[in-house]
Amino acid sequence: MILADIGNRHAHIWDEGRITHLGVQDAIERYGAERVYYITVNTHHAETLAALEEWRDISKSLVIEGEYAGMGVDRKALCLSHTTGLFVDAGSAITVDRVVEGAYQGGYILPGIHAYQKAYAAISPVLDVEIERSLSLDALPKNTQSSVSYGIMAPIVASIEKTAGPLPVYCTGSDGAWIAHYLEKAVHDETLLFQGMLKIIKKAERC
Repeated sequence: MILADIGNRHAHIWDEGRITHLGVQDAIERYGAERVYYITVNTHHAETLAALEEWRDISKSLVIEGEYAGMGVDRKALCLSHTTGLFVDAGSAITVDRVVEGAYQGGYILPGIHAYQKAYAAISPVLDVEIERSLSLDALPKNTQSSVSYGIMAPIVASIEKTAGPLPVYCTGSDGAWIAHYLEKAVHDETLLFQGMLKIIKKAERC
């Protein structure tokens, strides 16, 4: 089975457990003749995707109790991967969503780590620094690079910890492993969204 999460710039493909990341047009050219179950937030390519005979858009089938109007289908798929947990998707933006016993409790959206980095750079060239991936949050920094890194990571981590409470935390996205490193017992799994999609597809097959 082949699954696809079509974003605005990239297509994330799950092919029998193997994940690849392609440009949207590259994904269409490579998998256009295959049976693909997909979701998308990409309105620009909607007509092209709909015209592919073997592709099946399952976006409308992804429903979670308590969801709100306009909730991104990618966030819903992520939240459907486990019955209970806090779901963190860290990419160009960071989405944080809470689910308890299959019901959506709410969530929020933060800028992505690199968006924070650009904001600091816009303040002053002195603050245009690389973020320290190995930074410890156990002590206050004493240099500019560490200070900027701490200023970005500490609030993100604190916010997630407060929202999660006793719930397990599931992280995905390009910076998911980075954030999971700072969270006790957090799980990083780039297949989470596809797990949610698989649940819906298998449920439909049983009906």
